[in-house]
Amino acid sequence: MCGIVGYVGAGNAQDIILDGLSKLEYRGYDSAGISIIESGKMKTRKLSGRLGVLAGSLEKDPISGTIGMGHTRWATHGAPTDDNAHPHTNGKGTIAVIHNGIIENYRPIKDELLALGYKFKSETDTEVIAHLLDHYYEGDLLQAVFKTEARLRGAYALVVMCESSPDEIIAIRHESPIILGVGEGENFIASDIPAILKYTNKVVYIENKDIVRLTRSGYEIFGEDRKRIDRQVRTIEWDLESATKEGYEHFMLKEIYQQPSVISETINRRLDENGSLFLENIAIDEDTIKLINKIYVVGCGTAYHAGLVGRYLLQEFLKVDAQAEIASEFRYSDHYIDDKTLVVIVSQSGETMDTIGALKAAKAKGARILSITNVVGSSIARESDDIFYTWAGPEIAVASTKAYTTQLTAFYILALYFGKLKGTLEDKCYDEILAELKTLPGKVEASLPAFAEKAKAAAQEIKDSKSIFYLGRGLDYYTALEGALKLKEISYIHTEAFPAGELKHGTIALIEEGTPVIAVATQQSIYEKMVSNIKEVKARGAVVTGITRKRNTDLSEVADTVIYLEESFNIFMPLLSVVYPQLLAYYTSLAKGNDVDKPRNLAKSVTVE
Repeated sequence: MCGIVGYVGAGNAQDIILDGLSKLEYRGYDSAGISIIESGKMKTRKLSGRLGVLAGSLEKDPISGTIGMGHTRWATHGAPTDDNAHPHTNGKGTIAVIHNGIIENYRPIKDELLALGYKFKSETDTEVIAHLLDHYYEGDLLQAVFKTEARLRGAYALVVMCESSPDEIIAIRHESPIILGVGEGENFIASDIPAILKYTNKVVYIENKDIVRLTRSGYEIFGEDRKRIDRQVRTIEWDLESATKEGYEHFMLKEIYQQPSVISETINRRLDENGSLFLENIAIDEDTIKLINKIYVVGCGTAYHAGLVGRYLLQEFLKVDAQAEIASEFRYSDHYIDDKTLVVIVSQSGETMDTIGALKAAKAKGARILSITNVVGSSIARESDDIFYTWAGPEIAVASTKAYTTQLTAFYILALYFGKLKGTLEDKCYDEILAELKTLPGKVEASLPAFAEKAKAAAQEIKDSKSIFYLGRGLDYYTALEGALKLKEISYIHTEAFPAGELKHGTIALIEEGTPVIAVATQQSIYEKMVSNIKEVKARGAVVTGITRKRNTDLSEVADTVIYLEESFNIFMPLLSVVYPQLLAYYTSLAKGNDVDKPRNLAKSVTVE
């Protein structure tokens, strides 16, 4: 959550910070603020509302300076108000702090500071940091930061400035991501790469518990023991254009249409000169895979839905018990895990706090950790034994689309590769499935124009609905879960997914005349049973859209509308069947006049528990 940008150099800090924050609004957009040292004085301005509110204020009354920091907020403690917006300052306004995360022990610290006479203006946990820094500051900002950080408990990234130290910015990473941008005569701190990519492609991934001191001429990094350490400077290979809309009305639409190319990229990067699979960054060999007797697949939200499909594939191809679990539940459950357990962690950002917690809990019990993530050098990637990068490129829209389909692609590749390695998948079957996998990008691309037209029309029909239901069985139920999530998170229509066979056990009571139902029916072994379930809701007045294969022309006799998919193997239907629900969610949100890329109450990278 929350976007952070800090700058020290010779440029116009206000313009650089606002530009960087504009690339980070997907991380939070309840309020925004900025602190800049102008002519030796700290100037802070912060306002509730989108970043444009702050930008408009600064256009009328700019703040000049070459060192500063800014923040765009996703609210945790306290409502989105001017007072609760970041930066937060000490009483004199000479020390400023911006913060991503949660300070778990802020209440006793606040009580202590109140007893010392400090006054508070906000409801946030962040303000205690500014006053605590003030309490410890004796002319050396870095030492004050060291003392303050030792008092804090929680998950956070902090950036600190002081009027009496006008040439330095200090940042802390504790479980919440920040990156350092290295320039010529200028340096940057930010919560994500797009914020600084316009100015430099040289970055340092700040490790957990690092403290960074930035000046115009350079930077210092201090490890957990507070001794100076070196971190690798990396070159970012993708450019800023990759993070722009490229002519599409919204990032989400662009990212839906990017899916053929990113699925292809995810596959092609794993093919050798003979067209067979090879996996770099994965050191699991034949002996290791044969020792694995249990697999857990762990993720949150959309990543969890991908994990449900992945669990099925790994169990089917490796003939080993596999379970999929929600990360926030997994980390607090007592699982039987040992060195023969493989835990597959799924996270688009690689910074999802609940998922990191699950990873650490599994690792502490001796499990081998394989992560599927889109971000090179992310926390999850660095903590894992093996890594599968999805190569989806930057995903800016809060509602995930291309990250999901590349995660599915990753699971297809992993299941195929491990199945062959273990010997539980015959060579002929491996060759046939791999050949079909290579056709999927073309099949997704071929479906997009027709799906878009049908979704536009359907959106007008459902945009005023009170409730919408998705149904599916087997692998189709996982598509139903993801389709329902997409629709609810950006259209704000109550949408639920149910296993179709469970209807008669209670949930069919929710169906009434005119209720929209979207039924996913692609699994041929249970197709006839799915048709029976559709008839059950039709008998109660539902208006049904069916999603099925081209071969199932008879579905038009039961459903009001049918979306026909390209033919493929059963296991690949979750990837093909999710594209129409993505487009339906997009066009429904658009029809309702919502902010498609920045839905209310949500943020892209969930870095709080």
